Amino acid sequence: MSKAALVTPSVEAVFDAFPPPARAYLLQLRDLIRATAQKTPGVGPLTETLKWGEPAYLTDASKSGTTIRLGWKPAAPNTAQLLVHCSTTLVNEWRDLYADTLAFSGTRAIDLDMRKPLPRAELAHCIAMALTYHARKPAK
Repeated sequence: MSKAALVTPSVEAVFDAFPPPARAYLLQLRDLIRATAQKTPGVGPLTETLKWGEPAYLTDASKSGTTIRLGWKPAAPNTAQLLVHCSTTLVNEWRDLYADTLAFSGTRAIDLDMRKPLPRAELAHCIAMALTYHARKPAK
């Protein structure tokens, strides 16, 4: 079993605390992150942990990418978020590519309408970009 497939009890507890629709949607998103990591050269195994109380996925082994977090808030019950560090250029890059198909919050998140199917192809590309963010940046 790969490290990405291991169950992290503290993360599972956070998923279990989400309302059923949010939990189901975010678990699909987690599966997509894991599958994308396995298919993306140079990423290696992911570390699943909590950052700011949210499920987070790190490329600790390869250091190839930036942290991806999954978010949901009661104030926006139909919105799930895929978040990255706000100092990256990722959301601006994604906005250039997918402004017609994805919604964004500032420089840190893709906002996903949970009443619609997961936009798998676009998200897989965005996830791969995040998981290889440091590997793709030019050396200074």
